[in-house]
Amino acid sequence: QVQLDESGGGLVQAGGSLRLSCAASGRTFSNYAMGWFRQAPGKERDFVAAISWTGYNIAYADSVKGRFTISRDNAKNTVYLQMNSLKPEDTAVYHCAARWRYITGIKEDYDYWGQGTQVTVSS
Repeated sequence: QVQLDESGGGLVQAGGSLRLSCAASGRTFSNYAMGWFRQAPGKERDFVAAISWTGYNIAYADSVKGRFTISRDNAKNTVYLQMNSLKPEDTAVYHCAARWRYITGIKEDYDYWGQGTQVTVSS
């Protein structure tokens, strides 16, 4: 089992920044690829970004490319999502997720999920 705990969400004005953190415990964190997904009210949970177990492979949704950066610190068992130039349409609950080693943008491929952290961007 891998337990995931997100933090760092909040209320921010459009154009502002937030950094989300996801702390992992349980199995060896460095063996897992990590993803961030988000879910707005009444909508599906969508892919945001993912990073492979080595950190060498990274993917982003088109809607966040150039604004968001995913990174990981295996010594701290933590994955981060730096979000810049935030827009009202980024408002959602952000979840981190884990799967074995290799990244994918498909939520059904991820085995472990956190409870999520709310991000609200005001216009």
